[in-house]
Amino acid sequence: MANRRPGNSQGLSPVALRNKRARDKAAAMTPLRKKRKAENQKIGQRSDSDLHHTPGGPITRTSIAYNRATHTRGEVG
Repeated sequence: MANRRPGNSQGLSPVALRNKRARDKAAAMTPLRKKRKAENQKIGQRSDSDLHHTPGGPITRTSIAYNRATHTRGEVG
């Protein structure tokens, strides 16, 4: 695996990193993502929880401990 540098924690090659950044930016600039980001800013983030847009529409708060421990639920490969 390539050397890991700040901003490249996955150890991607320079070409792969450039492509990934382009994909990530394109996804972040879609109308749906812009709408969700604006909603999150309006609600306000807290240091003890993360905001989630559910498929049904409402926004829910999830504890950081639960949200970021996906490996304990078998959600990470």
